[in-house]
Amino acid sequence: GAGGRRSGYITIGYRGSYTIGREAQADAKFRRVARITVCGKTALAKEVFGETLNESRDPDRPPERYTARYYLKFNFLEQAFDRLSEAGFRMAACSSTGTCAFAPEQGGPADDKIWTSYTEYVFCRD
Repeated sequence: GAGGRRSGYITIGYRGSYTIGREAQADAKFRRVARITVCGKTALAKEVFGETLNESRDPDRPPERYTARYYLKFNFLEQAFDRLSEAGFRMAACSSTGTCAFAPEQGGPADDKIWTSYTEYVFCRD
């Protein structure tokens, strides 16, 4: 890569959920992002995220090996995007899936719906 930096990809993923009641615009209840996952080569993930990278699910992974088991110690996507940008990465792709379920069993009104989503952002550095 440019300036002696390694080229490669890092994928950031997270699950989200929210509830929408009858008055959808006025009554959406968003839950915070519980965990931001990191997939990519260990050396790149450590370079970008340093001490904020939680390696407990895949300790002692060799630097040139890929992992999809790391996650970040913070829960703000903007912070992850800033770190990637500062390290010379750019967003190459993103993808999101969502599902919906009625949620009367959680004590809410019978017509409340819970939406869950999984979103991934792929970043690359040439």
